[in-house]
Amino acid sequence: MSDEKRLQRDMLQAHEKNDLPALPPLYLEAARLREDAGDIDAACFFYTHAYVYALDCGDVSVAAMARVRLQHHGRDK
Repeated sequence: MSDEKRLQRDMLQAHEKNDLPALPPLYLEAARLREDAGDIDAACFFYTHAYVYALDCGDVSVAAMARVRLQHHGRDK
């Protein structure tokens, strides 16, 4: 199973279980995969989700990382 397929499965399971604390690192990982592939729009979509879920869960570490990447790409000023 590819990293993206595994990640998609894990994200869907976390949403189905309403496991909100699991979501920020999963979205962060998805963002990094898309960024590494050169798909900046998709990466920023996932960074935004990582940021929002991290803020919601109080995960300041993931929120900070996601915000830095969004700022790097000019999506958060």
